[in-house]
Amino acid sequence: MKKIFLAILCVIFLVGCGKEDETAKAPTKIEGYKTGEEIKLASVFGKELTLLRTEGGFVIKGDESKVIMFDIFGTFCPPCQKEAPELMDFQLKNNKDFTIIALTHFENVTNQHVIENFAQKYNAYYFISNNMPVNDKLSAQILEDIKYPHLESVPIKMVLKNGIYQPLTDIASGKFGVHYYLGGIHLDKLTQDFERIKNVN
Repeated sequence: MKKIFLAILCVIFLVGCGKEDETAKAPTKIEGYKTGEEIKLASVFGKELTLLRTEGGFVIKGDESKVIMFDIFGTFCPPCQKEAPELMDFQLKNNKDFTIIALTHFENVTNQHVIENFAQKYNAYYFISNNMPVNDKLSAQILEDIKYPHLESVPIKMVLKNGIYQPLTDIASGKFGVHYYLGGIHLDKLTQDFERIKNVN
């Protein structure tokens, strides 16, 4: 019995958090964004950016050449907390070519809560959007875009260049070719993928 409990605990920490049965759900069909539509986002720190819907993806309006990483996460999630300082370091080192857009998910909390209980605690000073209706629709669109086949859980990340979702290295198996990172990030895999993505036309 003890071994089973430890195995389940291990899976939660290695893969991600789904907030159990009450919030984990399969991606659903949504009334999606239309090509050319603009999505305005504000970070918990007051910075703003506008996403532009492309044919099947997104770019940052006015900064279309930047590689975007969407990070769908929860402030309550241990793998999200653990990886935040490494993501911050990666953002700082690659600021010219790369932007993290983090979307809170599976929770309804204030910006102050995100700042005090996540950003300050785990050194996560990248762009964090905490607008639940916008984040939920955007998250659903992203998962639909990549035809994500599983129940939603956090953290999950997708990387785009020129509005196109990029193939990535699966964290669990190490195999190349998925369109998401599920679970806590491995910085070596992210770095290798990013070096390759930068050279994609």
